Amino acid sequence: MRVVGENVKNDIYDIRTALGMAREQGLDLVEISPKAEPPVCKIIDYSKFKYEQKKKQKEIKAKAHKTVLKEIRFGPNTDDHDFNFKVKHAIKFLQDGAKVKAYVHFVGRSIVFKERGEILLLRFAQAVEDYGKVEQLPKLEGKRMIIFIAPKTQKK
Repeated sequence: MRVVGENVKNDIYDIRTALGMAREQGLDLVEISPKAEPPVCKIIDYSKFKYEQKKKQKEIKAKAHKTVLKEIRFGPNTDDHDFNFKVKHAIKFLQDGAKVKAYVHFVGRSIVFKERGEILLLRFAQAVEDYGKVEQLPKLEGKRMIIFIAPKTQKK
């Protein structure tokens, strides 16, 4: 096997010799590339290696963009003033980069006005179309009709 690492002459050794070299330094012999010809092993402190790997993964995860989902609730009989007020909030959310989940909540017998809810959500989507794009058209789930709107990407 080929042995690499710090304080080691990079060369081909048999397993016993490589393990002896690792023990002398108080380190571990770790197989890096088993499919190579001959297989490649490295003399390192395995626990330190694992720790650094975890640290790198944590950094990558921290730098990843987190998607925020904001909800806006309507009733089937929402008035124009309330509608406009909620549209302004949705526009601010979209400008901040958050997704918006708008829904009409049907209470009691108001479920008979499904068309009103759908019209309201489509009107909402049209009102915010300059700031976001519809990800999912209005869909009835139980007592709620839901629409998802994602922010439009900023062009530089």
